[in-house]
Amino acid sequence: MNGKMTSALPGFYTRSLTERRAIAKAWGSLDAADIKALADSGLSAAEAELMIENVIGRYSLPFAVATNFRVNNRDILVPLVIEEASVVAACSKAAKLFRAGGGFQASSDEPIMIGQLQLLDIADLELARAQLHAQKRAILRLADEKAGSIGTRGGGARDLELRSFPTSPAGAMLILHLHFDTRDAMGANVINSALEHIAPFVESLCGGRVNLRIVSNLSDQRLARASGHIPLAALESAGASGEQVAAAILEAAIFAEIDPYRAATHNKGIMNGVDALVLATGNDWRAVEAGAHAYAARDGSYRSLTRWTRDAAGNLVGEIELPLALGIVGGATRVQRAARAALKLLELESAQELAEIAAAVGLAQNFAAMYALATDGIQSGHMRMHARQLALAAGADANIAGDIARQLIAEDAIRLERAKELIQEREQRP
Repeated sequence: MNGKMTSALPGFYTRSLTERRAIAKAWGSLDAADIKALADSGLSAAEAELMIENVIGRYSLPFAVATNFRVNNRDILVPLVIEEASVVAACSKAAKLFRAGGGFQASSDEPIMIGQLQLLDIADLELARAQLHAQKRAILRLADEKAGSIGTRGGGARDLELRSFPTSPAGAMLILHLHFDTRDAMGANVINSALEHIAPFVESLCGGRVNLRIVSNLSDQRLARASGHIPLAALESAGASGEQVAAAILEAAIFAEIDPYRAATHNKGIMNGVDALVLATGNDWRAVEAGAHAYAARDGSYRSLTRWTRDAAGNLVGEIELPLALGIVGGATRVQRAARAALKLLELESAQELAEIAAAVGLAQNFAAMYALATDGIQSGHMRMHARQLALAAGADANIAGDIARQLIAEDAIRLERAKELIQEREQRP
């Protein structure tokens, strides 16, 4: 562990690519193979062909690190994979402000995933429930037969939950939830295997018919939380006091709590950060997205995943809670060498720790978006960062794209047409 190293790296973005890689290498004890994986996307054509069907190539996205993060008193460089400009810079800036308040405090539940068995054609729902409850231990023992390596690490079947739907267009249903501790794996495969294994026994107990046997991505038994505060002095901007900025952010947060149209974009901003970390570490960002948005609507109304308040000293306080089913073993990490390098950079001890970091990143990114909206407006900073992408889209090669972007910003003309004009002017120079 790099206990003596700090993630507060002023001017990190001004360093060359080679220098940034050297810092990351020293930070996470990465070796030459890790750096090569980051440089060439970490996936060969042959490996890609083994992962999915009909492969014709590979698709790369930028791999970056967010600085300034301190989570549970540990400094962390956070790997992020994302194509959207300004996310990494905004996340790093937000972490710096939270750092002024001591950083993030985070916690998480045990890694319990839910598998669902759909039972139909049951003559008596209550009798079926009683029979399944009576055989609970036998069902859990049967499920544990498929625990495999997860079982040797202390995981396995933990509990059963039964949910009745007496009326539906498909008739009466009884849904059995299998709660399964997946330890450091995301766990979908082992849960699906366990469900397949227990299905015949469950049918014999209640006289019904099992249809679906599948993991649920609403992993609300596997929540992660993060919180932190930002002193008012750290919130001051050129045009507003810390008090004014805090008030504006609280107003924006309340908007997201009461209006689903605002909450959708508010939560999208959270997931900008969370998904980027999930993707960097080879996890299933689609499952995480589905779970987060379902959790945001758990009471029947879609709401913000964060909550913002003021403490007794007037500091701005942020909190987040969301389901995060993440793994640090199995999945894409077996093949994707860049994902393995990301996990190595994080120096994790468990999947729960990864979930806690992801929650902190989500909170940071949420603050960053609201801070931009409440001060300069989000387009100002976003478009400045977008200028480089625009220069590349206009046809500039990597050697001049930076110059074109700086001129677009200086002219306050961050438009594709202007970028093309600037490139043409360069080409016409003697």
